[in-house]
Amino acid sequence: MVLAAGLGTRLMPLTGSISKPMAPIVNRPVLYHILRLIKQHGYHEAVANLHYHPHAITNYFGRGQRVGIDLRYSLEPELMGTAGGVKCVQRYLEDDTFLVISGDALTDMDLTRLLAQHREAGGIATLALKQVDDPSRFGVVVRDKDGRILGFQEKPAPGEELSNLCNCGIYVFEPAIFDYIPKDTFYDFGKQLFRDFISKDIPFFGFEIDGYWNDVGSLEQYRIGNFDALTGKVNVEIPGKEISPGIYVGEGTTIADSATLRPPILLGDHCRVGENASLTGPLVIGDHSVIEGDAALEGVIKWRATQTGAGAKVLGGIIGRGAYLRDDVRISDGVVIGDRCVIGAGSVLDEEVRLEPFTVIEADSHVQ
Repeated sequence: MVLAAGLGTRLMPLTGSISKPMAPIVNRPVLYHILRLIKQHGYHEAVANLHYHPHAITNYFGRGQRVGIDLRYSLEPELMGTAGGVKCVQRYLEDDTFLVISGDALTDMDLTRLLAQHREAGGIATLALKQVDDPSRFGVVVRDKDGRILGFQEKPAPGEELSNLCNCGIYVFEPAIFDYIPKDTFYDFGKQLFRDFISKDIPFFGFEIDGYWNDVGSLEQYRIGNFDALTGKVNVEIPGKEISPGIYVGEGTTIADSATLRPPILLGDHCRVGENASLTGPLVIGDHSVIEGDAALEGVIKWRATQTGAGAKVLGGIIGRGAYLRDDVRISDGVVIGDRCVIGAGSVLDEEVRLEPFTVIEADSHVQ
């Protein structure tokens, strides 16, 4: 079961017309990387729940042909919660031990090891846990020396945390959990089901799993996730051909001989890089994007079908789909530009107008 019904409000304005699982990491949706991961660990069938912009997911993945998985869907007209969403697809899961995984976090965790730990522990549920530097951003898990979960602490204040192990939203369950989830009701794993297990003294466990994990829960974490993927800190598929160390170029992309490229860089399919353009990594450029002559980009994530005008200087930031930065635009780090925005020639967006932690330009805006 892949949880893919989230709204992704903290990634606005980038998620105005897509759901968070479709936010691209190195030019592929987060959900694409999750489905590849579960296939690598021997899962060949999955069901995903949908709610916000569901057609963006179904149109891209179909029945799972892109990743070689038999993929089915459960549409939730009203959100049912993490546990409630799983209850809705009980018919697919009730015959054997099953995995539940968030479709909007970036990870390369060892799911095979998690399943083995679950079977060894013998509980009704097993949670994947990860050490975090700042427990105040997460719900942390308290457990005994054998891994049995004793309690939870939701976003503890600095210095008050009882643990630095966060719940990653990756679970292995026995079908018996369905006896504890009410039908046709919003119900949450962390806030309701797991606390019910504790109150009823039902054994369930949590184990720290090796590998990378990023909840991609904010614009900053989204940026970090992209650059971690580009530099190999997380094991995901980087599309395109590596034409030189750390420089990946997609099919049909053309680069002027006079352009300068400093890795790590990913250029998507059918892009064009003009004369004397300067590209400095880390840099992720989406498919069908144009970078005109004498433009300079560094530390930028640009979604598909964007255009950067001649002489523009873009030093950091995230640029949404179809955005057009006209000639001689100046953009500094910390600026997020929504889909289809037009930034007028000679415009300057820098620290003087920056709102912490990002300056956000809403979708379809025109900045002169």
